[in-house]
Amino acid sequence: MAAGYSQTPLLRKLGYKPGFRVFWGNVPPEYPEWLGDLPDGCDCFRELGGQFHLLHFFTDSHRGLVELLPALRAAMYQDGMLWISWPKKASKVPSDLTEDIIRAEALAANLVDVKVCAVSEVWSGLKLVIRKKDRIG
Repeated sequence: MAAGYSQTPLLRKLGYKPGFRVFWGNVPPEYPEWLGDLPDGCDCFRELGGQFHLLHFFTDSHRGLVELLPALRAAMYQDGMLWISWPKKASKVPSDLTEDIIRAEALAANLVDVKVCAVSEVWSGLKLVIRKKDRIG
């Protein structure tokens, strides 16, 4: 499914690749439908444990982000990615999160944002990575 103005499929926008180990945190029930068919060998988990190539965490609260961000960062492969999704203002979903708040919390966790995208009509996503100079190994 393509979300937003782009005709790019969501799976491609988010960077899913064959063989990826993926964490889905607090994802909406429709999320698998939004993605469509996953690449070969892509395994998705709803609990943290081990390292992941891609993590996607949905939250509508600043507190929820702050509470889980350290564990999410720790679960990332050094060259992995973490998507944080929050409700768009236009969605009218109550939330105390904004892109700027997510960016500030990410920087405090030594993560940088490299991309933003529409995940659905309700959700936006901010892609976070570990700076190349800060990667170990």
